Amino acid sequence: MKLLLIADEESKYLWDFYEPGKLDGLDLIISCGDLKPEYLEFLATFAHCPVFYVHGNHDTEYQTKPPGGCICIDDTLICYQGVRILGLGGCMQYRQDVKLPFQCTEQQMKHRILKQKFHLWRNHGFDILVTHAPAKGLHDLQDLPHHGFACFRELLDHYQPKLFCHGHVHLNYGNLPRQENYHETVIINAYEKYHYEFCS
Repeated sequence: MKLLLIADEESKYLWDFYEPGKLDGLDLIISCGDLKPEYLEFLATFAHCPVFYVHGNHDTEYQTKPPGGCICIDDTLICYQGVRILGLGGCMQYRQDVKLPFQCTEQQMKHRILKQKFHLWRNHGFDILVTHAPAKGLHDLQDLPHHGFACFRELLDHYQPKLFCHGHVHLNYGNLPRQENYHETVIINAYEKYHYEFCS
């Protein structure tokens, strides 16, 4: 399965300088958040495959204008072409003065995962984890806004999915890894765009 993973920054190569054929051959586009709804709609229009997405912490516009033609997989375990995909958007809560829709505490994220427990049991786990924030100690940073979730790491340890893709931590923040292995899981920072061939 040929995947296009995207997050955080719209690709000029795909959008501003689009030419027919650039999106050919893809089986699925996965957005890990913080992208303009118009961009996702553009990709959904010109690609011959679905566009799945989770919310990033800056995607408040999606509440009134969700990207048309795209499928939100937040808090969902979806099966596509035999591949089980779990979506968990948002990031660590770092604003205490206001309640923002796509920020949550570690405990709140654990509760969201717990609500998927039956689906995870019925489907014998999952193959791909799609999030906005990284897992704790894996591609995250020291500042609170970019802390990873420990419960994501627990998911990786327990279910050992083949792929974990996230956004939120921009590669231009410093010398950060694009891809690494964690036990049986390949972890990919989907910043801007990344092509990945998933073998089920």
